[in-house]
Amino acid sequence: MVTVNLPLGVDELLDRERAHLHRLTPDQAARAVEDEGALLVDIRYGALRDRDGVIPGAVIVERNELEWRLDPHSAHRIPQATRHDLPVVVVCNEGYASSLAARSLQALGLRRATDLVGGFQGWAAAGLPVTPPVPGRPSVPHPSIAAIGDRPDSQ
Repeated sequence: MVTVNLPLGVDELLDRERAHLHRLTPDQAARAVEDEGALLVDIRYGALRDRDGVIPGAVIVERNELEWRLDPHSAHRIPQATRHDLPVVVVCNEGYASSLAARSLQALGLRRATDLVGGFQGWAAAGLPVTPPVPGRPSVPHPSIAAIGDRPDSQ
C-alpha cells in the first residue's frame, strides 16, 4: 500500500500549529504583561498600525524580521530578547498570522511564545488600551531596532 501525503491547506496547518499553543485572550495577555513581564510583539504591517493605532508598550517588529529580532542568540535581536524562557505574545491584526509566527518562535526555543486570540482587533474590542494613530506620523518598528546594524532582509 502506498501512502500519499497530500499537502495541508492553510486552515489545517493553522489548526495543527495552534494545537501546540496556549493562546491568550486579550484580558489574559494584559495580565501576562502585568504579572509576568510578558513581551507583546506587534507584527502588523505599518498601514494597519497607522490606520488603527498600537497597543501601548508593545514592541513593533515587522513579521519578516521577527525570528532575527527575538532569537536570544541573534546578533540582530532586540534588547528585550535575552532569554529563551521570556513570555512572548505575538499580535497580528486578527489572530491568524500570529499563531504561525508564535510557532516559529517556539521552533527557535522560545518555549513560552504564544499569540493573542483575535489579534489587535480583539484587544481593541475588549476595551484594552490603544494609542490612536497620529495623522501624518507613521508608526515605525521599536526604536532600538534601528541601532542594531544591518537588517536581516537587506542581505
